[in-house]
Amino acid sequence: LAVCVAGERAGPPEDCGGSGGYGELLEVLADPAHPEYVEACEWVGTGFDPGLFSLVRANAGLQRLR
Repeated sequence: LAVCVAGERAGPPEDCGGSGGYGELLEVLADPAHPEYVEACEWVGTGFDPGLFSLVRANAGLQRLR
């Protein structure tokens, strides 16, 4: 049984382009003057917070892998 005991930051949203795409997405979201900012905000939705880590969500994801 796999269990997560700690973590940092939110995981990438689906289809963001892997770790490189996630890094680019974070740069865009951090800069309201970026030309892709509005589109990126619409894509991730209002509930996405890249700084938020949920131990409950992480463990729920691990349980689905069984």
